[in-house]
Amino acid sequence: MKLKFLISFLMVGLISTAQVKLQNLRCEMLTNPLGINVLQPRFSWQMESGEHNVVQLSYQLIVSSTEQQLKNNEGDVWNSGNISNDKSVLIEYGGKPLQPGKKYFWKVIVTTNKGTASLNEIAFFSTGLFDKTDWKAMWIGYDKASPWDSVTQWSRLSARYLRKEFQNPSPVKRATVYISGLGMYELFINGKKIGDQVLAPNPTDYRKSFFYNTHDVTADIQKGNNAIATVLGNGRFFTMRQNYKTYKINTFGYPKLLLQLAIEYEDGSTKIIMSDNNWKLNVDGPIRSNNEYDGEEYDANKEMKGWTMPGFNDTKWMKPELVEAPGGKLIAQSAEPMKVMKTIAPVSINKLAGKYILDMGQNFAGWLKLQNIKGKKGDKITLRFAESLQANGELFTANLRDARVTDIYTFGNAGLDGKGWHPSFVYHGFRYVEVTGFPGMPDINNFEGQLVYDAFETTGSFQTSNEIINAIYKNAWWGIASNYKGMPIDCPQRNERQPWLGDRVVGEQGESYMFDNAKLYAKWMDDIKQSQTAAGAIPDVAPAFWNYYSDDVTWPAAFFSISNNLYNQFGDIKPIQKNYTAMKKWLLYMKEKYLVNYIMTKDKYGDWCVPPESLQLIHAKDPARLTDGKLIATAYYYKLLGYMQRFAKLTDHKNDAAEFSLLGDSIRTAFQQTFYNPVEKYYSNNTVTANLLPLYFGICPDSLRDKVFENVYKKIHEVDNDHVSTGLIGIQFLMRGLTEYGNTNLAFKLASNTTYPSYGYMVKNGATTIWELWNGNTANPNMNSQNHVMMLGDLLTWFYENLAGIRTDKTDVGFKKITMKPSLPDGLKFVDASYKSAYGLIKSNWQNNDGNMEWNISIPANTTARVYVPAKSADAVTESGKPLAQIENVQVLKWKENVLMIELKSGDYKFKSVIK
Repeated sequence: MKLKFLISFLMVGLISTAQVKLQNLRCEMLTNPLGINVLQPRFSWQMESGEHNVVQLSYQLIVSSTEQQLKNNEGDVWNSGNISNDKSVLIEYGGKPLQPGKKYFWKVIVTTNKGTASLNEIAFFSTGLFDKTDWKAMWIGYDKASPWDSVTQWSRLSARYLRKEFQNPSPVKRATVYISGLGMYELFINGKKIGDQVLAPNPTDYRKSFFYNTHDVTADIQKGNNAIATVLGNGRFFTMRQNYKTYKINTFGYPKLLLQLAIEYEDGSTKIIMSDNNWKLNVDGPIRSNNEYDGEEYDANKEMKGWTMPGFNDTKWMKPELVEAPGGKLIAQSAEPMKVMKTIAPVSINKLAGKYILDMGQNFAGWLKLQNIKGKKGDKITLRFAESLQANGELFTANLRDARVTDIYTFGNAGLDGKGWHPSFVYHGFRYVEVTGFPGMPDINNFEGQLVYDAFETTGSFQTSNEIINAIYKNAWWGIASNYKGMPIDCPQRNERQPWLGDRVVGEQGESYMFDNAKLYAKWMDDIKQSQTAAGAIPDVAPAFWNYYSDDVTWPAAFFSISNNLYNQFGDIKPIQKNYTAMKKWLLYMKEKYLVNYIMTKDKYGDWCVPPESLQLIHAKDPARLTDGKLIATAYYYKLLGYMQRFAKLTDHKNDAAEFSLLGDSIRTAFQQTFYNPVEKYYSNNTVTANLLPLYFGICPDSLRDKVFENVYKKIHEVDNDHVSTGLIGIQFLMRGLTEYGNTNLAFKLASNTTYPSYGYMVKNGATTIWELWNGNTANPNMNSQNHVMMLGDLLTWFYENLAGIRTDKTDVGFKKITMKPSLPDGLKFVDASYKSAYGLIKSNWQNNDGNMEWNISIPANTTARVYVPAKSADAVTESGKPLAQIENVQVLKWKENVLMIELKSGDYKFKSVIK
């Protein structure tokens, strides 16, 4: 009897364990990161199960110094013990002090209400070099131009080639390279390129900080003679414009290298190979120029065959100079590197007056790879890039300003085989390529487009019954991906490509459904903090590659709104904690300098880029279209005080929270007195933005809200004929604002319009990304990028949070508790969306069949959801064909205003409801 009981008990345990699987183990939000500089890293994991109501009861984190010790559950570095807690995202390390340059192995054992779950795969992380004493290497480079270089407005500077040979006496236990190659580098060991990253490291304001990367090269070190080699490109370090507008453009110096190779042997001994003046340098190699705006020139006649291999004759190479370190702090890059994330085949090639025009079929940012081309020595292929064509079929380049966007490849003794050639240190934003000098007749198979952006996962999917909405979503994906370049930039094609804060104030929230971009944006918050002046000013561009300190309110608002969203969306409180003091400093700076009688008197940009009265204009001149900058600045400052009240409570600054609240009360009163028209029931001159901001920010008194919104509706519906009339500021809140006031149908019309001004107008006019201007096909070319994201505003957030109905609960963030509340506009038959949250995959798939709704949803393990099911009555809802009272994991809360509110445990559900 006892034996039968024991067998039954064990079988139940095995079955229960199989019901829950662990997946997606992450350290510092990355999979097996190398070289982290975090002394107390944070661990995350997900649970997967086909069962309902899976809840984590406790976890045990184990960190070991060897893989075998981890397998034996020997946590010699840290064993948390069994912690009763249901959190599985960003659990902070609490073990022995981590040592620099070490590799650690970790796992988690989770106890759930369905049994124990663990993962057999070994997770690991390694630490970087923590401080200056850990670095033995020296900065080397060549701090001058060569005779063939040109340090002018269009700077031309050839790449630096550096190499070192060394002896390795015995088999290697572990070998690690720590490298900071500024502006950019490629690394080789014994002829092999190390890593698949490109354009590395990510850009920063090098006066404040700069990155190094860590590479595990254990398998690449051979016994005997070895060669380590690097190529240095210019990037943003030796910037694209030199000796030109020095009041505006910051530059940082000539390319330079810091490299340290640490080798560990089985007997415990170590060896360090470091950059010093015993290396060899050549600045007369094949990359003759590399300039992000103007392109890359490559001369295969200058190739040095075998230069990355041991035994190469470098006797004619010079010694590098020992050069000064950059002014900033050297830190490990903690965000994902850029990589080639997708390849694109051309759709056509056409001959035009002695040249060829290649159509990639898609506007994107990256480069064109040449392949399988036979050319004679000295033959030169010139590639010139553009987003669109003129009426005569020629490239349209007027909107590129003075960017030359030209790559040149010169043939040596050999042709281009299957490996081909593409630039190493530049990228282009383009759909079309002008090809000249091609030897013979080109074929589309001679070319391959490569999309380059930061290597994080696409986490969202979104499909509807409306093809215009689907096309807009696709265009948004391509535009956002194109503008991730180690920082969020405004455009990838012209002579700008700057990380403007205003473009992402709200747009980042929608992006965070599409992409797992938490690390990139946390890095950007650091950039913003580092760019702050001693007085407290925050620039409009950060990192501060341009000196744009205009003391605007709406652009620096990104510092607050994105930090807030990183907490909401990913559960990451660190940006708020790290930057709280800087945020408060800016608020006080602006208050003391510009707040007069509780009105913020400084604004730079207004409601940037409202649809103008003429299709040729960039900016509207009609005062009726323009919103008072003081209204915008004051409303936004009030909104930011609200964020700071939340941040103060989260970081235990209770006195600050009270002060921010009092200041906000005074501003709200002054705003109402200054801008509200009590006779007409609108604000200022009655633009949509002027009324929308006080409504959405909670400035407008409750008793007046309906009347004010009535003016918003009338302006859009009657004056603007159901079209957008807002610029960058109003569009950040327009879609959600309309929906929250019960006007989902109007919001849907704005989203799906195909006439000017609208997103669908862009689609109908051939756009494959999002334009900078609503009239981007007709406006003055001085400012009409065809690959921009700022006008997306809150559209993507509206897609996910309102149409699909997926959002996090703000009291239990990171989607630990989920709110599911879809809006069903007339004319939209279905929405099929998913989002890979920090806790797992959330799905929302609804269909509206003439008033009968079917809604399939998935709630990930270890989460719960509050779900709002549209229904004409409480008993008009079933799940899997059964009344809700019979469903174990569904708790009905209340029915109100044709919505049934219920609480769900994790799992998959199939709801049906009658909504008419």
